Amino acid sequence: MRKIIHIDMDAFFASIEQRDNEVFRGKPLAVGGSGSRGVVAAASYEARKFGVHSAMSSQLAVKKCPHLIFTPPRFHVYKEVSNQIRSIFLEYTDLVEPLSLDEAFLDVTTNHKNIPYAIDVAKEIKQKILERTQLTASAGISINKFLAKIASDYNKPDGLYVIGPKRAENFTETLKIERFFGIGKKTAERMHAMQIYTGLDLKQKSEEFLVQQFGKFGRLYYLNARGIDNRIVNPNHVRKSLGAERTFLEDTDDLTILHAELEKVADDLFRRMNRTAFKGKTITLKVKFSNFSTISRSKTLPSPPENYSFLLQTAKELLDHVPLELKIRLIGLSVKNNETDDAYPEDPGTMVQLKIPFEEDKG
Repeated sequence: MRKIIHIDMDAFFASIEQRDNEVFRGKPLAVGGSGSRGVVAAASYEARKFGVHSAMSSQLAVKKCPHLIFTPPRFHVYKEVSNQIRSIFLEYTDLVEPLSLDEAFLDVTTNHKNIPYAIDVAKEIKQKILERTQLTASAGISINKFLAKIASDYNKPDGLYVIGPKRAENFTETLKIERFFGIGKKTAERMHAMQIYTGLDLKQKSEEFLVQQFGKFGRLYYLNARGIDNRIVNPNHVRKSLGAERTFLEDTDDLTILHAELEKVADDLFRRMNRTAFKGKTITLKVKFSNFSTISRSKTLPSPPENYSFLLQTAKELLDHVPLELKIRLIGLSVKNNETDDAYPEDPGTMVQLKIPFEEDKG
């Protein structure tokens, strides 16, 4: 049975700012811009009590929390701290799959220190993170990535939660479907219309039905409802998409302005593609309107765009299919690599069985 740990740093950006500036400690803090077009990149737990969260407009955040403090992000610092934390992970296992600067999966089925229980590994890692960075982390422990990630959300901040193999399937039955991998707001609304509200409801649906309704994600939902996730912890995780976006100083429906802004976004994206040597064939345009509703338009090309002009031309074609009934506040452009899709393996037998006790056997 595999032993997977998901480490999730607690309010990572905001916690670093509070660590480094005592003026911010114990106060509601937002990392991001405070201007009329600003967006919250991260919020401290003191701010979250007022309903402030990442991706929220700064104006709305201030309405929810009038005494909210704003500070600009320092991404170079966040990256340095992230590297510190990753070095701690590597003391225990080479099987580390970073998801972002502030979270990662670790496979500790076998580990460098020969610690038999994953919960003990997680405790040591959390303690070392605290000692070396003065930051807290939450850890979820289970038999696969899906369950470990869910477990890390319990008891935050500074949480530690275990979902053992005996509990796995029953645990997923009680979950609201919004907690499942790949189920966002719109998919949840579709499921609610089908009377699917929990993992137990989802479990009653056949794989054929779910694939018919939700495409390849239908199989993921079918497996997750049974507590199954056969994805490995991949230290060589391949980037699948790359993007860039701009929020305008003023909402607009002027095509001349929109094309000019789109040129800047396409230029930014193409520079990133060259810098990272990333290639992808599916181009997606994201548009956020003045009422904060969002739509996207995509086109898959025969081959990845080799020059900026072709990328921009494709982006403009996508923009032509966007209705301008409302003014636009944000334009984003991304490219996706369709050939590196790491959907779950078809063969559930790929799960390695090792005679190492799990937490439920520890007493």
